[in-house]
Amino acid sequence: MVKIVDFKTYQTEDGKDFCTLIVQGGVEAVKSQETERTYLTARTARVACTFNEITCKSLIGTDLNGEIQKVEVEPYEYTIKETGEVITLSHRYEYIDEQERIVKENVLKEEEVF
Repeated sequence: MVKIVDFKTYQTEDGKDFCTLIVQGGVEAVKSQETERTYLTARTARVACTFNEITCKSLIGTDLNGEIQKVEVEPYEYTIKETGEVITLSHRYEYIDEQERIVKENVLKEEEVF
């Protein structure tokens, strides 16, 4: 289960505004790679939508079936806002609805079929 916690408005190249909903998963315990101490976090993801700002505001707090999963992607550079450090990442987080999750878990990739 994820919760809509916010939204963000963007502008397309041709000047049209569109919104994305920001969804957040449940609390997770994670171990720091540097200090090896456990801390709590929650994954977030942006989901494109066709809603206007008024509708997006009204949806904040709504629960959706599904989860946020880590997805491997082509490496890209990311700047950490707090420190200005530029790092290379090869993943992003995506919202996966319940049906999509079930299909992904139960369908074999072509290269896995013998």
